Amino acid sequence: MFDHFVLEHIDLGEVRIRHRRGGTGSPVVLVHGHPRTHTTWHEVAARLAHRHTVVCPDLRGYGGSSLPPDEPDHAQSSKRVMARDICELMTHLGHDRFAVVGHDRGALVAFRAAMDHRERISHLVVMDGLPVVEHLERTDARFAQAWWHWWFLGQTDKPAERVIDADPEAWYRTPAAEAMGPANHADLWAALRNPAVVHGMCEDYRAGLGVDRAHDESDRASGRRVACPTLLLESAHDDLDIHGDPASIWPPWLEQPLRHRVIPSGHHQAEEAPAEVAEALLEFLA
Repeated sequence: MFDHFVLEHIDLGEVRIRHRRGGTGSPVVLVHGHPRTHTTWHEVAARLAHRHTVVCPDLRGYGGSSLPPDEPDHAQSSKRVMARDICELMTHLGHDRFAVVGHDRGALVAFRAAMDHRERISHLVVMDGLPVVEHLERTDARFAQAWWHWWFLGQTDKPAERVIDADPEAWYRTPAAEAMGPANHADLWAALRNPAVVHGMCEDYRAGLGVDRAHDESDRASGRRVACPTLLLESAHDDLDIHGDPASIWPPWLEQPLRHRVIPSGHHQAEEAPAEVAEALLEFLA
């Protein structure tokens, strides 16, 4: 896994970010979602590395990256600070401008990076994601039932951590090691059994229900939009279309026409269809 990639922890002051990097060419950052770590990208990264410098970080609070102390509004886990982490990491690595690809919760981070750091993001790819405010404003009984983990993980009066940490194997369901790749499977389960990581993931969702929504609302009110080319990769066998066609929801957030491609997989595209994901990314980034 990740042959010829370097594994490092970089101290950014507020947090230490674990990441892998390798390859040569124009830089691209691959940002994982919940509950994965950066190792979810191992097969995609290998396919990109012959044309691109590939950087795969763990988000703050996930995997091997740290998380600062909790703040009253969960701002320490906002997508704004996670996007800032990505930009500071890339500055440390010597890259002023780069493409960013985000899956699931990582799609929210990638979107925030493109909104807050327009001059630095050359391309944006969102995989199975929408701006969080678009989900929350469309919440109905069907969405709440299908995506109920958003509300469970976001609880503070009866914190989800106490339930999850008591029996992580009962809460998290993952494919077998052979399907995910043994090293990827082992890295993920080391994280899921770590109470600090479980707390970090819950804080991510708590921020998503409050401060992240406020950031989206502020951008929309001011007319700020993503300036760079944007690609939406949608899983054929997932439910991002629970609110309707996601390709019709994204355009008001973008200055350029949306590109849209359906990947023949379930939710975890990078693990289930790495060749198709890599092909789509190489074509878009070219």
